[in-house]
Amino acid sequence: MSKKTMALWGAQVLLAAVFALAGFMKATQPIPDLAAMMGWPGEVPVALVRFIGAAELAAAAGLILPVLTGIMPRLTALAALGLATIQVLAMGLHIYRGELEVLPVNAVLLALAVYVILGRRTSRSVPATA
Repeated sequence: MSKKTMALWGAQVLLAAVFALAGFMKATQPIPDLAAMMGWPGEVPVALVRFIGAAELAAAAGLILPVLTGIMPRLTALAALGLATIQVLAMGLHIYRGELEVLPVNAVLLALAVYVILGRRTSRSVPATA
């Protein structure tokens, strides 16, 4: 396996793990519990919080399954694009709310998502064992 392939898989697995956990929490946890942890879920419609959670869960699966199975592997880059979009929007929300201490985490996740977009945009199937 090439270093590029290993780096892409590392970025994909890390992003998938982070967003699967975050998405699961947003999709299933009571809003007051989320608001106590993050603040903003208590200030937006519940449907938006749940939608973001579902989108993060879908993107986490999309980062891994298409390339792993070889079924429509270009969807991996699109999943990463969706997560990059979420991060840009999250950064705007955090700036608006004055939560600047969160921005470095958003920036790292955005950079990883962009790396996956660029690395997988023309990728055919690149199995984990390749």
